Amino acid sequence: LSRSDSAASDPTWRKKHNDDNANDNKHDTSHMPLRLDIKRRLSQRSDRVKTVEIHPTEPWCLCAMYSGHCFLWNHANQQLVKSFDVSVDQPVRSAKFVPRKQWIVAGSDDMQIRVYNYNTLEKVKVFEAHSDYIRCIAVHPTLPQILSSSDDMTIKLWDWEKGWANMMVFEG
Repeated sequence: LSRSDSAASDPTWRKKHNDDNANDNKHDTSHMPLRLDIKRRLSQRSDRVKTVEIHPTEPWCLCAMYSGHCFLWNHANQQLVKSFDVSVDQPVRSAKFVPRKQWIVAGSDDMQIRVYNYNTLEKVKVFEAHSDYIRCIAVHPTLPQILSSSDDMTIKLWDWEKGWANMMVFEG
C-alpha cells in the first residue's frame, strides 16, 4: 500500500488503515497447521522424481525421473502400467498428459521435447525446443498448444496442429 506524505499526516487515513489491518488479522490462518487427509499412498523406491502429473480421467500418475525415465503408475492399485526411456542419462524435468490426443509430452535436459502416444508408447514427435535445460511444460486446456520454459531464459509457444511450429517466444 503506497501513500503520499499528505496521507501519512492525515489521522483519518491512519485510523482507516489501522482498522483495515486489524480486520485482516482476525482472519489470519497462517499460524494454523495445514491438515491433509491422505486417502491413498503410492510408495515405490526410485531415483529422484522431478515431476508428477495426474491424469484427469484415468487412475494414472505420471512420474518423470532424474534418470531420464518416465513411469506411468495406476494409483488405484499401485501397479506399474508402463515405463519408458525419454532421455539417456539426462533428467526429465517436466512431463504432461494431453488426454484429448492420448499423448505424454516430456521435456528434458537434452533440450528436446518428446511426444509419446501413451497407449502404444510410439514417439509422435521429437524436436529441439530450447538451447538449455527445459524446466516446465504447460498444456493449453482447449487449444492445440503447449508452452515450454527453459534455462535459456525463454518461454516458447508450440502449436501441434501446425506441425509443432514455434508460434511465439517470450524472453526474460
